[in-house]
Amino acid sequence: MKIEWAPVRVPLARRLQTLVVTFFTCIFFTLPILSCLTVAILLRNFGIMEGNGWLFYRSVRKYRSYFPVELVKTAELPATKNYIVASFPHGILGTGTCVNMGMDITNWLELFPQVRPKIGTLDHHFKTPLVRDIVRWWGMVSVSKESLVYLLSKSNDPGHKDNRDGFTSNAVAVLVGGAQEAMDSHPGQYILTLKNRKGFVKMAIRTGSSIVPSFSFGEVDIFDQVANPPDSLLRRFQNVVKKCTGISPLLPKGRGIFTYNYGMLPHRRRIVQVVGSPIDVVKSDSPDAVYVDEIHGQVMAALEKMFDQYKEEYIPNSQQSKLVIQ
Repeated sequence: MKIEWAPVRVPLARRLQTLVVTFFTCIFFTLPILSCLTVAILLRNFGIMEGNGWLFYRSVRKYRSYFPVELVKTAELPATKNYIVASFPHGILGTGTCVNMGMDITNWLELFPQVRPKIGTLDHHFKTPLVRDIVRWWGMVSVSKESLVYLLSKSNDPGHKDNRDGFTSNAVAVLVGGAQEAMDSHPGQYILTLKNRKGFVKMAIRTGSSIVPSFSFGEVDIFDQVANPPDSLLRRFQNVVKKCTGISPLLPKGRGIFTYNYGMLPHRRRIVQVVGSPIDVVKSDSPDAVYVDEIHGQVMAALEKMFDQYKEEYIPNSQQSKLVIQ
């Protein structure tokens, strides 16, 4: 394939956007590797940055503008309870969710006042010095049971000591499909790993947190990856590594700094994260299996409805895109 070079005369604003995305993309792809290499030696307890942390770290507008990434509100999220934001699809990096609820939370705070946005990620990131601090600055928290219980059990009382920052609610985004869903990420293919993922539902019931379905249209289009069908040697290798480390080694295909068709940077393609209506649950320390299945079914139905309702508006050539939940 012939290399498609970017033109020399590109507006400075676009060059700056590309530079910022280059920096963060390199960090995203190297953090898991660094974490895996050092976690066995430098074990530390995970930590949580209270409140919204340092907002200048969470207001990276040029990263948002590069794609651009948008945030759409479809229902109110009252700041009188805590939420699990069940985010799909994972894509290669979960960029839509990470931008809106981590790297640039300006739009989130405008749409959902007094609700702190957090993003759940692998626990071992919080056992490695430096890596731990960087992800905490972006509002990321451990997706471990202890961490989620801590955040989702926070008081919603404005006078409580936990709410001195003026916020009374936590919304923790969980990319439910994880590494498995990332391996299925290819442009135009919305394949969700959800049918057997019920842990987030049980956590919601144990803490009394509402579940908010969220769908990021365009997430799968910013990267392609080397072909890895389920029966391929590459996929088998990825599955072995994922089983051992929790991370799937992906081979992403994107653009470069000066080229449009070769490189590891994401393509400039629109991502729209639609935040759905909260699904309330009845709190219970011992979630009943039948009730878990009932709430889980409501989440799947909400995602299917959301996809059908918004695909024509937010997916180019939407007739060729189908939602597959497996």
